[in-house]
Amino acid sequence: MHRAMKSQGFKSFLRQEGPWLLIAFVIADLFYKWGSFALECFGFLLTWYALSWASSLVLRVVAAKNPAVED
Repeated sequence: MHRAMKSQGFKSFLRQEGPWLLIAFVIADLFYKWGSFALECFGFLLTWYALSWASSLVLRVVAAKNPAVED
């Protein structure tokens, strides 16, 4: 994470990952009641990763269909 923030810059990183971080946090808070901080933290991080991955996949597909779209 430190490397990603350092390479992209904090503002760019926050603009790209902030919405997915907040959505993953809400999902984890509402649905992950596993009785273990470690499991719930892992679930939150996995959810954040999955949302971020899915958004990047959608952006790549849209960009491939329409070359005028940029990140």
